Amino acid sequence: MQIIQDIIRRNRAGQQAGIYAVCSAHPLVLEAAMEEALAGGTPLLVEATANQVNQFGGYTGMTPADFRDALLTLAERVGLPRHLLVLGGDHLGPVCWLAEGAQTAMAKAEALIRDYVAAGFSKIHLDCSMACADDPEPLSDQVIAARAARLCQVAEAQALASFGASNLCYVIGTEVPPPGGASHSIDHLDVTPAAAARQTLAAHHQAFSALGLEEAWDRVIALVVQPGVEFDHLGVIDYQSDAAQALKNLVQEQPAIVFEAHSTDYQQPQSYQALVRDHFAILKVGPALTFALREGLFALSHMEEALLSAEQQSGLRALADARMQAAPQYWQKFYRGDLAQQRLLRPFSFSDRIRYYWPDPELQLAQERLFANLAGPLPLPLVSQYLPLQYQALRQGRLANDARVLVKDKIKDVLRSYAQACFGAEG
Repeated sequence: MQIIQDIIRRNRAGQQAGIYAVCSAHPLVLEAAMEEALAGGTPLLVEATANQVNQFGGYTGMTPADFRDALLTLAERVGLPRHLLVLGGDHLGPVCWLAEGAQTAMAKAEALIRDYVAAGFSKIHLDCSMACADDPEPLSDQVIAARAARLCQVAEAQALASFGASNLCYVIGTEVPPPGGASHSIDHLDVTPAAAARQTLAAHHQAFSALGLEEAWDRVIALVVQPGVEFDHLGVIDYQSDAAQALKNLVQEQPAIVFEAHSTDYQQPQSYQALVRDHFAILKVGPALTFALREGLFALSHMEEALLSAEQQSGLRALADARMQAAPQYWQKFYRGDLAQQRLLRPFSFSDRIRYYWPDPELQLAQERLFANLAGPLPLPLVSQYLPLQYQALRQGRLANDARVLVKDKIKDVLRSYAQACFGAEG
């Protein structure tokens, strides 16, 4: 964790230094992120969320150990040095089991934490901010902090058992946005008041101290607050630095922490620069990456339709929508409205609920058929029509004319804005 701690020290000293966390389990997204990190010689923080990866498999079907092994195998293939790859766990807590009572949900959260730590995940976001079935709402800072401390105690014990010592770093907070963006339309967000952030820190410090976790408290590196950024299905709330200056000043009152900003997807490049400058040194990105992946795959499918007969085509776009309609549990409660609105949002929403369906075996086969159908150089006019930025890179000799390369570069377009803000380079 020395890499992240060094970045945090530089950020607190006023340098333009930060790190972005890739919150995705899609192999093409991860491959693109590793290639981007390798090209820039920068560290790569990859985080799995409790929904994606847990002891029961999550929606990816992977346990923490499975996900670690997949990442290490991919890193070896790409050539990314192991010391540049940092593994993090995001929203680790009872979030997957909120429909159950707190006692049951927290017991499962403890098992979740044990599995993540034993698998070598070293940056741990303790998220107990959401109410379980038998909890009053909203939860108090004290309850959230006590549960976070309880999970920290479990994590420390597992690190000691697995590795003989703990070098875990923790992220805490009570004002944690829901994973994957807002579930309803928004047009304004209030920034977390500095007084509320102080109260959260005090409650957590007290809870950690009560369990004898003072040494672990020294490894709390960041606090999740609301900087005033979010996205919903069709819109984005942009960062306003002026509104976050009180939070920025709060960092200087504390001995070691910075802020972690969730839901930073779809911000303007200058917003990422400002966020890092204002001590939001850890920037989360997830749906924007799979949104770019979806854009790239759909662009290829349009090219496929222009080149091949219907019988030869992969049918990727139609199949994706069919799978979403056949198994609507990942989008139905989010995409309300009439049938026309749902038809728009299923493939195109910024919330990108379609990302839950890419692991589907039928869709994986369709994706591979799409790439096979488009093997070899693609006609430049089609690339210009559907992937204009990649077309320019092709013309300038910066990109190979290959379908997979084009999709990965589409994903890297997102990553480059983060890399520029965090590392001062475009990778």
